[in-house]
Amino acid sequence: MTITKKVTFIAKQDGIETMKKLLSAMVVPSKAEEGCIFYEIFQCKDRPEKFFAVETWRDEAALDGHKASEHYKIYKSSYEQYCEDKYSDELEVLG
Repeated sequence: MTITKKVTFIAKQDGIETMKKLLSAMVVPSKAEEGCIFYEIFQCKDRPEKFFAVETWRDEAALDGHKASEHYKIYKSSYEQYCEDKYSDELEVLG
């Protein structure tokens, strides 16, 4: 069963550009991972401090592999100082 998540990041005002770079750097290597079905980062046009990562993984093993990747470790060790808030929603496809 696939896993789809939306992760919301609210950047600190002085961290918007750095958050944008950190999150954008995740896209290409994440899409190349085994089991990645969809992975994109979005930035709100009317609230530039608000970002979303929307990701779909084939299964829990693929998501665990993502969390063990080098690019994930770099992001995980770097983002908190630029982020005011972060929360996740697990999504279910309807239809």
